[in-house]
Amino acid sequence: MNELKLEIIDQAGWLVQEEIQVMKDKYALLLDAVKKGEEQYKDSLGWLDVDRWAGEDWILKYEELAKAVQKDGDVLVVIGIGGSNQSARAVVDAIGSKNHVKIVYAGNSISADSICNVLEEIKGKSVYINVIAKNFETLEPGIGFRALRAFLKDQYGAEYSKRVICTGTCGTKFEEIAREKGYYFLPFPEDVGGRYTSLTPIGLFPLAAAGLDIRAMVEGARHMSRRLQKEDAAENIALEYAVVRNMLYEKGLKLEMLSCFEPRMFRFAKWWMQLFGESEGKDNKALYPVFGTFSEDLHSIGQYIQDGDTIMFETFLKVEDTGASYVIYGDDVEDGFSVLDGMDFDEINRVAFEATVAAHSEKFPCLILSIPAIDEETFGQLYYFYQFMCYLSAKILGVDPFNQPGVEAYKNYMFKSLGKCVED
Repeated sequence: MNELKLEIIDQAGWLVQEEIQVMKDKYALLLDAVKKGEEQYKDSLGWLDVDRWAGEDWILKYEELAKAVQKDGDVLVVIGIGGSNQSARAVVDAIGSKNHVKIVYAGNSISADSICNVLEEIKGKSVYINVIAKNFETLEPGIGFRALRAFLKDQYGAEYSKRVICTGTCGTKFEEIAREKGYYFLPFPEDVGGRYTSLTPIGLFPLAAAGLDIRAMVEGARHMSRRLQKEDAAENIALEYAVVRNMLYEKGLKLEMLSCFEPRMFRFAKWWMQLFGESEGKDNKALYPVFGTFSEDLHSIGQYIQDGDTIMFETFLKVEDTGASYVIYGDDVEDGFSVLDGMDFDEINRVAFEATVAAHSEKFPCLILSIPAIDEETFGQLYYFYQFMCYLSAKILGVDPFNQPGVEAYKNYMFKSLGKCVED
């Protein structure tokens, strides 16, 4: 299996290899603890063992349920927000559905225009919905479910319940509702937080419904798990990345920009942004995660990146095999681009990537994370790698990788304004 590779380009001299090695040695025992999973986080580490929620029995369950949707469904509406839709959405956006079932997303905003657009898009189609909510107390999926319930009832009458798949925590009000109304119920892992659920029912079932190869994705994750367990502190790719980003934070850089020359990875960057924003952004600490979709963003924020305040470093996702090709040929129009005759868009994109790294690394360090391709196997590797590395990085930073106390602040204000009682 082709593997992820990490390279550091640092023409500006922010990093010294000997210093990196000292820090890797310093955190060698922490790496060992993360590999095993620390007792204090046992209720949040269900993702660490890939087979816990993606073993053969679970895979068969996701595939069987997906076949039921595929049998007569045109659309699966995934109702969820944040970790409840980001990982599956990233894969579908990057690779696309591989069958006739289109995945549509709702319950991820409070915009009237957005829900109206969803309802208009699915009109006249055979629709199933997957409502994902760990405790069913979050506003966006709650009202999204109401809107889609009304649509299903109008279309299918009393039979609508057969088209509802709920993914929630066992023993909650949400499960009671599902059992009472006859909805299919998938368990939301109690030992996995939302942003770590890429390899659980939350991430895998919608992908199976879209005909994507979830077995390849899981095998990619298993491969990465075995690799990270095998590599010691001197060679461990996750430890090196975690150490470097924390070193740069200590040296005064405040943002990490995830940049990619493949627009298909936009939704993956959104997933990445949530993972690190919620996991590390505590106690007035942490790098702020941002992303750049290149080459487009080089024509907007590129000026700031190159000549603005030195507050960031970049991690580039480099796709080794994009799986796409388009050769440019000349014609009878003298457009000034004849030097490109016979060149492939892909080749030009790679030249732009190399030039950007060369230019940006004169100012700040650029990390290059090379990935083999944009396919299910690679996404499995990426998800497991980043989840593991985030756990490790947060521990180096000195914050809890799995809680998110700050998320509740706006909810309390909002629900008070909406008339719902909340505890002080």
